[in-house]
Amino acid sequence: MSRPGASKSSVEHEPLRPTAAAAKAREPMNVLIVGVGGQGVIMVSKALASLAQSQGFEVKQSEVHGMAKRGGTVFSHVRFGPQVWSPTIPKGEADILVALEWAEGLRWLPYLKPDTGIFICDTKRIVPPFACLNRRPGAPLRYSRETPAEVKAHVAEGYAIDATRMAEDLGNERVANVVLIGALSTALDFPAEDWERALTEFVPKKTIAVNLEAFRLGRSWITEARTSVPVVEEAAARAAAPAEAPYTPRLEITPEWCKSCDICVKLCPERCLRLNQERVVELAQPEKCTGCRLCELLCPDFAIRVHLDPVAQAQVEAKA
Repeated sequence: MSRPGASKSSVEHEPLRPTAAAAKAREPMNVLIVGVGGQGVIMVSKALASLAQSQGFEVKQSEVHGMAKRGGTVFSHVRFGPQVWSPTIPKGEADILVALEWAEGLRWLPYLKPDTGIFICDTKRIVPPFACLNRRPGAPLRYSRETPAEVKAHVAEGYAIDATRMAEDLGNERVANVVLIGALSTALDFPAEDWERALTEFVPKKTIAVNLEAFRLGRSWITEARTSVPVVEEAAARAAAPAEAPYTPRLEITPEWCKSCDICVKLCPERCLRLNQERVVELAQPEKCTGCRLCELLCPDFAIRVHLDPVAQAQVEAKA
């Protein structure tokens, strides 16, 4: 499906919006949602599919969970329109690509329509274990090195959103996917109140308020991005940092979430974790921790987070 006025140069131009009305009149609308296990990819796709169905469209959805509990790839195809035959989106035919993790977004770029596709991506980077073979503090990671500005040159319309930080500012990191739903909602002509109604059906009842706040934040972010300095360039600028800045990792452990599964203790490369008398994980030898994030990545209950000081965080992102 083509949209007039497509431009590959800048988000400053008239935004490209695939519309729900266009889907009803012509071809199916193709939305591809990708990310890593535990980020809420399936929830995003189910909310979109439910909303499209409530608007009278025929909807097809296909999903692959991967190793969802261990940080594996998760993706979901959502297609809706007057008539939809196949549940999967062919390569080069996605109208919108929504990525909840940076490297996954880049990996699926070939599925985006080259001249009119919209790319919406969280700048969050989840570095897999094979990228941490050199665990020396400050060592370069085997992770995608493309900057948002470089990616922007290859898409018709692109937005790199620090959705995870925005969610943290709201007090709940897990609503980062809803921030991206808010951004996605500006590219489809469904009323905002219908989006919010669909969201309330799929998020935990106790988190409805913060999820609605995250949704509205994502919508307003896109609105501002379309009238301000290109956000992809801002994100790239924030990644710049001194090449050899020292740092000390800090582990944040939420005891209430720890289920004593012992995975992090057994798989920590430096053997610096242990279970205490209450069988809650703790950092026994902080001097050995290199900040490799394996414990954070492997924890199925999100009980561990690894923090670096600001300079070190920028250093790791720049090298990644």
